[in-house]
Amino acid sequence: MVGDGRNIGFFLHPVIAVDANDGGILGLCGAEIWQRTNKADPAYKKLPIEKKESYRWIKGAKAAKDALKSAATVTVIADRESDIYEEWDRIPDERTHMLTRAMGDRAVCGGGTLFSFSDSLPVACLQEFILPPGHGRVGRTVHLEVRYGAVEIKRPRQCSDPSASKSIVLRLVDAREVNAPDGVDPIHWRILTTHSVSSGEDALWIVGLYRHRWLIEQLFRTLKKQGFNIESSQIEDSDPLEKLAVIALICAVRTLQLTMARGGGTERPASDVFGESEIEFIEVLQPELEGKTIKQKNCFPTGSLAWAVWIIARLGGWKGYASESPPGPITMLRGLIKFELLLEGWKLASKKMCA
Repeated sequence: MVGDGRNIGFFLHPVIAVDANDGGILGLCGAEIWQRTNKADPAYKKLPIEKKESYRWIKGAKAAKDALKSAATVTVIADRESDIYEEWDRIPDERTHMLTRAMGDRAVCGGGTLFSFSDSLPVACLQEFILPPGHGRVGRTVHLEVRYGAVEIKRPRQCSDPSASKSIVLRLVDAREVNAPDGVDPIHWRILTTHSVSSGEDALWIVGLYRHRWLIEQLFRTLKKQGFNIESSQIEDSDPLEKLAVIALICAVRTLQLTMARGGGTERPASDVFGESEIEFIEVLQPELEGKTIKQKNCFPTGSLAWAVWIIARLGGWKGYASESPPGPITMLRGLIKFELLLEGWKLASKKMCA
């Protein structure tokens, strides 16, 4: 989102919950909205972390911990901006882990730096995966060399919290692309985590968890031009625009939940997204949207999110054939809008029949 102190706009920092087993989106944990209205403080680096914009990462992690109190384990996954010493010191506990891509070359206990330590590690295993297109990049098959090791990072001199631990023991997973196409910057992820990593299998699991971070990119694409096109809003006052953005964010998360569950991509129940009356109406709609052939039948278990997604996608214009391109966020959004309209009509008709 825009927000530079000169134009109408703001910054938006959402936190979403994702099932670690199948990648299904569970919902929105929280969101931070702010504007830059003043110039940066000349002594910005010396300010307490609570006075800095980067504090949003700590607030977001705390919001996730509060929202997911019933979860057995929570892993806060973030990109390089979240590599903040105060966050490493404050957030992890017996059930909360962090997993963040390293921002800079930290000093480590025993001498040397994080990056030189990373370069010294032997290759433990290899991984291959499909990198989806995005941010101007072309999708491609990526081949990674994966290394891992334990490292103890020192408290940096610029740490704003003098009571923070003098050092923190973390695990480093280094994933670097080999044989990248000409003209393409190869992937190189130095991933820091509080999870135990004692084998190549553990290291690959960490890389897989980090890749869930791409869901945030998909969420913003759904919120912007690929879906709600929130940037085209003609609202000129910041407060109403922020409120509109929050509503759109909630709807975008719901849309992305459906998109991720298409084709049985997750094993989540429909109740993750829909209420009892909505699920009841989905069952009413199913006979009207299924075709006569097996290929046009909803093959997913009744009550599953994949089952509900099939119905919503059909309402959005998807034909139901496996040979078609899978329904994307725009199709899901169209389907949800139509579903809500039909649901209201069904509720009114039901009330009239009961009167």
